[in-house]
Parts: sequence; structure tokens; C-alpha cells
Amino acid sequence: MAGTRRWGRMAAIALTAALGACQGSLMGGSPEGVPVALESIDGAPAPVQTALIDELATAASDRKVELVGSSTEARYRMRGYLSTAVEDGETKVSYVWDVFDAHKRRAKRLAGSRPVALASGSISTIDKEALAKLARDSMDEIAEFLSDSKSIQTADISDSEPDVALQ
Repeated sequence: MAGTRRWGRMAAIALTAALGACQGSLMGGSPEGVPVALESIDGAPAPVQTALIDELATAASDRKVELVGSSTEARYRMRGYLSTAVEDGETKVSYVWDVFDAHKRRAKRLAGSRPVALASGSISTIDKEALAKLARDSMDEIAEFLSDSKSIQTADISDSEPDVALQ
């Protein structure tokens, strides 16, 4: 019986080591290798959407997030929503990113807001610097989520495991 338990522990250790070797940066918590398709951004005119996509791509690259087009195979799909509101005389741009898994279930919702100076109070006048900051904040959160989602959970092996009958 002791030999069977020892073999079980050794097999579990070997499997864990093999998974780590096959998946490279997975144990390090990096978001690399987890493609995210950017599906849409609602709430902003096309020029602002295009500028934000460019800023998101730059921020994603800096954080090793694999941002891909909506027609590409991806582990996650992301949809964004932008809005503006005036609070206490200050204009804020709010964002929401819904991240969906392969089964079209929302895996994560990321949200935030930041004060901005808009010439006409309209999001169409948002400047490149504000979009870049919004993209960096968004990608920080997305990279953290992806890193967390890649973590491998391994079971502890204890001496109190029941013996397995061999057939």
C-alpha cells in the first residue's frame, strides 16, 4: 500500500512539473498567451472609438496582453461602454469593460471613471492624453484579471488519502 501511495505522489508531482514546463509563463502569473478579442466599444463616436482602440493596443502590448480583433479565436471577448457625466461641476468619463468567456458568460466586469476636460462637454472632444490614461487603467485591470485566470490550482497530497484499488 505504501508503494501505491508513493507512486501516486510521484505521479502528481511529475504532472505538475510537466504542466509548468508546457505552459511556460503560466506559473509566473503573466497574461501572455490568453488572447482577448475586442468586440465593441459603445457610447463614443467612431473617431473616439478608433483612437481608444489604438491606445488600448499600445497599453495591451506594454502589459503583454494579447489583444486581437473580434473575428479572431480568443479565450475571452471584451465589450466596452463609455459615458460622460457631470458631478459637482466636474465632467467625468466612465468606462465599463465586460469580459466574456468562451461560453458567452460574463467572467469579469471592470469599471472606473476619471475626471476629464471636455471642450463642449461631449465625449467627442476627449483628448489623446485622457484616452491613453483610460486605456492604461483599463489594461492594468484586464492584465491582472488574465494573470489571475491563468493561475493553476494544485491539490495538496496528504497521507490520509484513501487507497485506490487496482483492477
